[in-house]
Amino acid sequence: MIKLTRIDDRLVHGQVAMTWTPALGADCLLVANDKAATDEFLKMTLGLAKPASAKLLIKTLADAIIFLNDPRGQNMKILVLVNSVKDAAALAAGVSEIKSINFGGIRTREGTHSIAKALAVTDDDIAIIRDLLAKGIELEVRQVPTDNKTPIETLI
Repeated sequence: MIKLTRIDDRLVHGQVAMTWTPALGADCLLVANDKAATDEFLKMTLGLAKPASAKLLIKTLADAIIFLNDPRGQNMKILVLVNSVKDAAALAAGVSEIKSINFGGIRTREGTHSIAKALAVTDDDIAIIRDLLAKGIELEVRQVPTDNKTPIETLI
């Protein structure tokens, strides 16, 4: 069962390990990222950041979609982590269980504009966000579980 799908360009870090994982009762962190799935050094660093109470799986987007649609994973409490709006949209298109996406953090980079604290998006991201909203997927901004949900449509 997916407890949360989160966009965070840092993927696994202290905020995820120390606040989100226990708040959700997650026992599995699933990083869905093509680069991380093939980069041994990145895998090692993500593994160092994971909480001891949860298993860490790092899969390509395609393999993550297969995993999340496999009924054998329904007993797990999964926190799904992606690092981009594009990857979140790909997961939502392939996994019908994803009805809500949390925007946690996307750092400023060339071509982005800030729409909230720790959240910078491109014009392409905004087009994808509008498409996801049109499909009825809840898109909310929260850094930590105790923050109030801010609907992303109020920020773009």
